[in-house]
Amino acid sequence: MDRQQAILIWAQKQLNDYDCYVKSASSDASFRSYWRVFSIGRTYIVMDAPPEHENCLPFIEISQKFDQCGVQVPVVIAKDLQQGFLLLTDLGTVQYLSVLGQDNFQTLYKDANNALHLIQQNASQAGLPKYTESLLQQELDLFEDWFLKRHLNISLNNEQHNTLNACSELLIENALQQPQTFVHRDYHSRNLMKTKDNNPGILDFQDAVIGAITYDLVSLLKDCYICWDEKTVNQLADDFRQKYNKLNNTHIESNQWQRWFDLMGLQRHLKVLGIFCRLNYRDNKSSYLKDLNLTMCYVKTTCAKYQEFQPLLNLINDLSPSMDSLCEQ
Repeated sequence: MDRQQAILIWAQKQLNDYDCYVKSASSDASFRSYWRVFSIGRTYIVMDAPPEHENCLPFIEISQKFDQCGVQVPVVIAKDLQQGFLLLTDLGTVQYLSVLGQDNFQTLYKDANNALHLIQQNASQAGLPKYTESLLQQELDLFEDWFLKRHLNISLNNEQHNTLNACSELLIENALQQPQTFVHRDYHSRNLMKTKDNNPGILDFQDAVIGAITYDLVSLLKDCYICWDEKTVNQLADDFRQKYNKLNNTHIESNQWQRWFDLMGLQRHLKVLGIFCRLNYRDNKSSYLKDLNLTMCYVKTTCAKYQEFQPLLNLINDLSPSMDSLCEQ
């Protein structure tokens, strides 16, 4: 029996509806896939997470944490951990990415930022792993291992290694010196659903950690799938800072916040360059390669802004001169 047939049989049993049927809803950058179940005028989602590759428990636990703090997430209706199936409420089909435009992005991002404040203020951090120095370094290593070595077929010499290592140290220091909070870790336009009530619906949160306060914010505002002008991004980031200060009775200055935000983005985008290439070469998911240029644009723009990252910019320009910037700054 194939997975789709097993999903259908399981969903029919859980819903006590043997006439229901399933259609593929989406897959993500992992071994998980999602199936929409059509049953008696309602729809549900089955998350298929093969247990040899994925663990459903973090999804279940974090779904409960998010639900308790007032943000909208899929509710777990039924589970079968042995097969790796979860039956979930359906948050609809309208991704932020599919509807974001000049006429609505301010409103949609305001909703997303408000939800992020709720998570940071109220979601329980109990049981979450920490975004440690080791984990941050592992992520940065993806840039060299998958983007440079595998995608560009480049091996760094000692001097180039030293340049990359020095920049990695600065980025890790930047992440660890920030206030630490609940981090969704993939908070962007493909994981936010536009919903009629309590917008947005939030997906793909199972890899959450305790980490830097700006991580989710930069994931959202410097999204690897859609780009906004730098002035707008920085204003939205500073609006978040001002509300964060009020909510936490802190006094983080705008210059400090901007540096935290920019360098956190640089760490994330170097990691993502590696992840997109790994998805292509290891997992046969070539669609992510089209997003390399935008991601590299963020890297180059941030490096150009800070003198201490000029050596990294020079290195990247030497190694990948053909990657043109797509951002309109």
